[in-house]
Amino acid sequence: MLIIVTLCVTIKEVMSASTKLSTALKALCYFAESHPEPKSSAMIPNRIGVNASKLRKLLSMLTKNNIVESTQGISGGFLLKKDPAVLHLQEIYCAIEDRKAFHLDVNYTKGEVQKETAKFNNYFLDLFAEVQVEIEDKMRGITLANILKNVGMNSSYKS
Repeated sequence: MLIIVTLCVTIKEVMSASTKLSTALKALCYFAESHPEPKSSAMIPNRIGVNASKLRKLLSMLTKNNIVESTQGISGGFLLKKDPAVLHLQEIYCAIEDRKAFHLDVNYTKGEVQKETAKFNNYFLDLFAEVQVEIEDKMRGITLANILKNVGMNSSYKS
């Protein structure tokens, strides 16, 4: 008997997550470089080349999670609230996403092959749960300071 199991990584969802993450990281690098000077939400999109509306949503999430701070007034704007040396990629990701970094869909079947496909599905779901843990561990080991260094930027962050 031939059993076909179809696994599908939902690329659109993964790509959507990576776009949000890369946008947030660009903004955070900019904030680290210009700290302690707040940057207005009008200045940031031009500096990092992103959509202003999407950026405002991300900044709101980052503010709610105490990663950035919003200041009021004539010279108000956003600034980095956490030290880049301790702010890790997993924390940033969790602040802007409500789903796992690695998403797996499996096709469920009915009828006589249900038990066999369930075995495959369970195996792959367990396997990818392990991969998810490895991704999260790797992300915890990458700080904003690491990213700044790798892209040739300097942080002027002072707590």
